[in-house]
Amino acid sequence: MTKPKAKSRILDAIQETAGDLHRLGFIEKRKQEKLEVLCLPPIPPYNRARIRALRERLQLSQTVLASVLNISPSTLRKWEIGEKHPSGASLKLLDLLARKGLEAVL
Repeated sequence: MTKPKAKSRILDAIQETAGDLHRLGFIEKRKQEKLEVLCLPPIPPYNRARIRALRERLQLSQTVLASVLNISPSTLRKWEIGEKHPSGASLKLLDLLARKGLEAVL
């Protein structure tokens, strides 16, 4: 599995150091993973226009996209009209869909 590229040389160095420390037995795998997560770039916000554009680009209905995201169709409708905003796992899945496509989550 390839690690995502960190957003700066400093964060790249942190990821590499954490990997080396784990390989040498100085830190546990869980601590290494926590350090690597801190180096990932933040997920951008998804507003109603961006969600709708993504759904249309993927050529999915609201019901199908809601199923892919494991949310209710009414939640997706509320996102698309701006009543609610995605967060947590749904936000991460939206970002993954936008970057990698539908095949990445199926």
